[in-house]
Amino acid sequence: MTAQRSATPDPARRREASRRAILTAAFDLLQEVGYAKLSIEGIAARAGVGKQTIYRWWPSKGTVIFDAFLMLSEGAAGEPPTLPDTGDLAADLRAVLRATVVEMNDPRYDQPMRALATEIAHDPELAAAYVERLDGPLKEAKRERLRSAQRVGQLAEDLDLDVAVEMIWGPVLNRWLQRTGPLTAEYTDRVVTTALDGLRPRPSGR
Repeated sequence: MTAQRSATPDPARRREASRRAILTAAFDLLQEVGYAKLSIEGIAARAGVGKQTIYRWWPSKGTVIFDAFLMLSEGAAGEPPTLPDTGDLAADLRAVLRATVVEMNDPRYDQPMRALATEIAHDPELAAAYVERLDGPLKEAKRERLRSAQRVGQLAEDLDLDVAVEMIWGPVLNRWLQRTGPLTAEYTDRVVTTALDGLRPRPSGR
């Protein structure tokens, strides 16, 4: 007799499929209706699940959007973020900032990122999750790239790395949030040049 394999569905696989369907539905709806009109009920209807399924995993639509953004922008699973390190600090920073503005200018990501920025400002729990899962690891990757530059004498040994990260990435984020000007490769190149001119070690005796 031929052995019959069990046809019992895998609950974990079913849960993951539902989770991804919910996150995809939330991301797609956000593009269509905007954050103000986005609702848990609408997400549930688009994903084909009950709204209680969503509330079982996420307490608010802001947390759903955060996970949707992470799902669609995730790199290698489980791998911490890293920045390029070719030995040319200026070139590496220009490449990273140029890639950042490409993402910020992408209509698919503009709405989710702005929605997240709004929710993070008003939701302490979401802000804490953002720091732990996204902003914190990214900042550490940025600090590590600057530490590498310190080790080879490209940056001052006593440089405050947290302030340096804010000086390099802060202007781009501020311009994007407040829409104070275009985000272009030329602008990011000027940011890098201006920041590094003030951060490089001075010759002794001056």
